[in-house]
Amino acid sequence: MEATFLFLIEVIGTIAFAISGIRLASVKRFDWFGAYTVGLVTAIGGGTLRDVLLDIPVFWMQTWWYLAVTGAALAIVVLFRHLLVRHDRMLLIFDTIGLALFVVIGIQKSLATGYPMWVAIVMGMITGAFGGVVRDILINEEPLFFRKEVYATACIAGGVVYWLIAIGGGGDILQQAACGLTAIALRLLAVHYRWSLPVLKG
Repeated sequence: MEATFLFLIEVIGTIAFAISGIRLASVKRFDWFGAYTVGLVTAIGGGTLRDVLLDIPVFWMQTWWYLAVTGAALAIVVLFRHLLVRHDRMLLIFDTIGLALFVVIGIQKSLATGYPMWVAIVMGMITGAFGGVVRDILINEEPLFFRKEVYATACIAGGVVYWLIAIGGGGDILQQAACGLTAIALRLLAVHYRWSLPVLKG
């Protein structure tokens, strides 16, 4: 049951991240193959690095689902481009959903592999944020990860909430839901209220 639930979260997160990558690629006027590639890298980049670091089989190499889901994301953007491409908030929504869900997946997989919670939080951040870093590099943009925006910080906050609920004896579903909602809420509030970390000045 839990494995099915986590797989469902991963598929939804893949769709959300792939749409965010494809949407940005369309703004840069990439062709369909280029947009698909950016969407795929956005969706699998963080999880790939996580699995390599954890020394476990890379998730997208175990099933063709992720390649197909990215293709579905491309079709969604093509069909609903007027809604998804012209409205900037759509990027924020899909990117935030992907970010939050992948943080949960990264934490769960790390804990299942036997690593301590602090490692799981780091892996959650990598899973959630690294795909966006590669996406931004491919489209020649400064990665959100390195800007003063609250991005990776939202991943860490979600992981800390997960940890606190685990210490308090909360169930797996509660931990996962609280982690994802914390990351979503912090990211959206930070954008709305223009919260940011201090800039390191030379």
